[in-house]
Amino acid sequence: MAGRPQHERIWSRNCKVIFAQALIEYQAATAGGWSHRERQRLKGRVLEAHEEHPMNVNEPSQNRLAVLIDADNAQPSITEGLLSEVAKYGVASVKRIYGDWTTPSLSGWKSVLLEHSIHPVQQFRYTVGKSATDSAMIIDAMDLLYTKRFDGFCLVSSDSDFTRLASRIREEGLLVYGFGEKKTPKAFVSACDKFIFTEVLRLKDNAEPAVQPKTANQLKGDAKLAALLRTAVEAASDDSGWAHLGAVGSNIAKQAPEFDPRNYGFSKLGELAAAIKLFDFDERVHIDGRSKSIYIRDKRKITEK
Repeated sequence: MAGRPQHERIWSRNCKVIFAQALIEYQAATAGGWSHRERQRLKGRVLEAHEEHPMNVNEPSQNRLAVLIDADNAQPSITEGLLSEVAKYGVASVKRIYGDWTTPSLSGWKSVLLEHSIHPVQQFRYTVGKSATDSAMIIDAMDLLYTKRFDGFCLVSSDSDFTRLASRIREEGLLVYGFGEKKTPKAFVSACDKFIFTEVLRLKDNAEPAVQPKTANQLKGDAKLAALLRTAVEAASDDSGWAHLGAVGSNIAKQAPEFDPRNYGFSKLGELAAAIKLFDFDERVHIDGRSKSIYIRDKRKITEK
């Protein structure tokens, strides 16, 4: 293969993966309400890391991603939202979708594939009632992995059969973004660096999010959510119990790949934390008098004093 030596390509790929990991943290911080000044400071640290591990200036700064879709376990209605979400993390250099296109059940994909330039891969079913799509998608993913040309993979499926594939890709140091319905088995969700439930990617006819905001009682009734938020606040808090909202978001991203405020009908972590009514909020103005940071504290801290 013409071009730079392999060791240089691998070095450059690893640098971009490090940058992508920092990007996930940065996006969590942005959702958490970090001020402009603090976000600029975070960008500065990322640039310093880039200087220590420089990439070839002729290469694109965005991550190269391979988007692989299991047509049997995905719906055409998510395509636009899916590709918009993928664009947050890099460039979809490869877009493939796998299925038996001779079956009527997949006919709804035709116009979507043409519009978004997604390459359909035909895989006939060897027996009735048994899909051969999974194996074809896994084999292709491994072939793409060994080319060393990608920084990450986007696996679109609600099938647990891709759990080991996600783990194997991460073992090579690449990022894995998973996309699937809320019924997706926990094993597959946990095997990804970040997992996005496709329900939040669908739009209603009036362009409003498909997931409506939950009430405070509904949110409090979700014991897992309440525990996740409280644990993250506790981990990021100072001696007085106050935690920077951006740091809370970063902590949550490490604990739960599937966490997304949009799953509960909110666009940002701050909105969700306010809606659940378990935390006190404090907006602190910076020295410049314009920017500010948001801090939160578990309300139980007051009663403990």
